[in-house]
Amino acid sequence: MSRLLGRCPGLYCGRIRSENGELSDCGACPRGYKVSSTSECILCEDSPSFYDFLYLGFMALLLLILEWYIIDHTMKRRNFTKDIIFLHISALIENITSAILTIILVKPIGFFSIHACGVKRLSDWYSLLHNPNPNYIGNLRCTQEVVYPLYSMVFIYFALSLVIMLLIRPLLVLKFIDGKGKRSIYLTMYLIPILVVIHATCAGLIYYSFPHIIIILSVISIAAHLAFHLDQSMKSLLLTSVKDIRNLVILLVHWMLHGYGIVAITQLKSPIFHCALLALVPFPALFYILTSKFTDPSKLHIE
Repeated sequence: MSRLLGRCPGLYCGRIRSENGELSDCGACPRGYKVSSTSECILCEDSPSFYDFLYLGFMALLLLILEWYIIDHTMKRRNFTKDIIFLHISALIENITSAILTIILVKPIGFFSIHACGVKRLSDWYSLLHNPNPNYIGNLRCTQEVVYPLYSMVFIYFALSLVIMLLIRPLLVLKFIDGKGKRSIYLTMYLIPILVVIHATCAGLIYYSFPHIIIILSVISIAAHLAFHLDQSMKSLLLTSVKDIRNLVILLVHWMLHGYGIVAITQLKSPIFHCALLALVPFPALFYILTSKFTDPSKLHIE
């Protein structure tokens, strides 16, 4: 019979049960395990929550949108040309492939499903900062991935995205785009390590704030996009946003992100009411267009 032991100190220290039923001393649980109410390490077999999936989707979309922006910025085209379309499709395929492989590589390995430990509090993302100090003698090392696999999955996704991009995009640029677009590859090679550092240090903060980040940035971004139009009249803004394919795609992407943010904030807990809120998605763009005549710099006169 296993001996009765008290609870382990700290939030994340647990005991591992051996094959003969004995419990080990307090320490960090293995990867993919969580601490139970009795301080025993138990296997995580829950499915991620809807909010967890939205968070993972946000991290995937963040890289994809930034890659699209880099491509659009480096190619410097006012219209969607053949080479830009190729690069955008390449980035999309790279990220979709990376996402699929990431899901397959986490437990249960080889299946298109995820076993998660769940998230209860902000400190779950920073177990390194919560190693207990029993009797003030020394720290008990219990650092582990409490939010398994939400933390490690993003690192795997970024790594796969970088590798797949380096395997696919240089060949595409060389054979079909006559060497153009190399700068988009170089900038993405800088972008992914930056995102890795941000995720490593701010993952918990991003997890709880990403819905509001999406809403705020999508509103600011669509306003900045419309502000770059030379003709700020209501008619011109409306027509160019609809008739110009590039502007229309940019507008639709912003609306998609805005809708994603609304879904993440509400989590569709009241489906009828919260789905009705999606009707507000076009509001920021329409508000800018309808009020453009009041903010047109050309109509400001200094007396």
